[in-house]
Amino acid sequence: MPPRPETPPANDAPEGALTLRTPWWRNWKVMLSLWLGMAVLVGLGLYFDVDRGVIAGSVVAIGLISNAFAWLLGMISLVPVIGPVIVKVLSIGFIWLLNAVGYLVSYIAIRRGYSRDVLTYRGLTVAVIIGIVIGFVLGKLI
Repeated sequence: MPPRPETPPANDAPEGALTLRTPWWRNWKVMLSLWLGMAVLVGLGLYFDVDRGVIAGSVVAIGLISNAFAWLLGMISLVPVIGPVIVKVLSIGFIWLLNAVGYLVSYIAIRRGYSRDVLTYRGLTVAVIIGIVIGFVLGKLI
């Protein structure tokens, strides 16, 4: 049996360099700087009164292309006990569907002049969604 080497084999890449073994979207330094960059750009956009739709669309496009949302959910799920529950709640399709229908109904009602009723309706919808989330979390913890 040949003797074991005392030092591991040398890596050809310089210290701190990205290697081909790890994709860039799995490197926490890249993703953290991406999120910080997006936060700075959103702040600058709001400061210079850029249209909010443009800001939101840009964040969604960058987040989807770079897998930033999946990385953020992964970071949230690392929090013991409550993290995985929060990720499950955020991924429930019913909540997404309820919120989308609420926005559609709000848009139609505002166009017809029922602005005051929309505020009441949206307040109730947010209360119901928060109640569902709290119930889900308590049900998982108990």
